[in-house]
Amino acid sequence: ADSLARAAARAALRGGRRTTDFCRLRPPMRLPPTSNTSSPLPLPLRLAQWAVAACLAVMSLAVFLNVVLRYGFGSGIAASEELARLLFVWMVFIGAAAAYPRGEHMAFTSLVAMLAGRPLALRLATALIRLLVLLAAVLLGWGAWQQVAVGWGSHSAVMGYPLALLPLPALLCSAVIGVCALVELLRGTPLHLGHAADIE
Repeated sequence: ADSLARAAARAALRGGRRTTDFCRLRPPMRLPPTSNTSSPLPLPLRLAQWAVAACLAVMSLAVFLNVVLRYGFGSGIAASEELARLLFVWMVFIGAAAAYPRGEHMAFTSLVAMLAGRPLALRLATALIRLLVLLAAVLLGWGAWQQVAVGWGSHSAVMGYPLALLPLPALLCSAVIGVCALVELLRGTPLHLGHAADIE
């Protein structure tokens, strides 16, 4: 029994040494670079980020002051809700327009990734996706333009700004995304398939 125990201990020791040597010689794993580690942002995207940050800051301050005044002093800012609603709409559509050129919109790339070994099929699928994005941008822009045309004749109840300012960012966002999709379609820009690398 003692000899069997000593033999098992020697075998385990040899196995542990081999495992240690293997781990020592194994190169460290490196994750593929993601879109967050790209080159510095161009000026239009930086301006868009600053605009989103400004909208968020003013909106948060207006809502916070309104809550404090209402529950602490029994009063409030009448224009706070309208201002927060307007800034929220602009913040969303500015962020959407700024995220599209960087490939940061939500994407389901599992089906397209299966075509990685078929260049022709992948190019056709990419062109189809660009056309669908362009069609969606045209439909969004057309609907937003109709709302803008109607809204110029009416104003908000408290602040008095034209109600066309609410659908206006959707019109601008659709124009930006549509132009970007058209440029990507004409240039044959490949799809960004690295979304899975950003998931933890």
